[in-house]
Amino acid sequence: MNWHAVLLLASVLAGCAADPVLKDFASDGCSVFPDGNIHDPKLWCECCYQHDLAYWRGGTHEDRLRADEQLRSCIKTRTGDDALAQTMFIGVRGGGAPVFPTGYRWGYGWSYGRGYTPLSNVEQALVDSTLARTQELQQRHYCQ
Repeated sequence: MNWHAVLLLASVLAGCAADPVLKDFASDGCSVFPDGNIHDPKLWCECCYQHDLAYWRGGTHEDRLRADEQLRSCIKTRTGDDALAQTMFIGVRGGGAPVFPTGYRWGYGWSYGRGYTPLSNVEQALVDSTLARTQELQQRHYCQ
């Protein structure tokens, strides 16, 4: 077997791999959970918006845990309610896994099936450029 030819073919095929595709960022606030209470209907919506940014982007299992912990902390800071913050934490831990074919799963900006794959440099650049391109839209986002 000509290993040089095999290596050349492998590198050509790798170079032909499709560029990663990232959907534009979108957020619906707290998805299937209220965005606030009766007195302030969007009290913790910004927490969910920031959480959605992390979920859209995706990444490793550790990245997801950090995003979920930040959501819990934000809810606690906004409301002072430990039980609410913990309830939301448990909800996103259970319902936000990348295996679910939902619009709010971990890594929802990418095609289904990505899982807990770390972002490559190219993918991170795509995240950055997509967010920069949609910055104006983000300033008038769902929670405002």
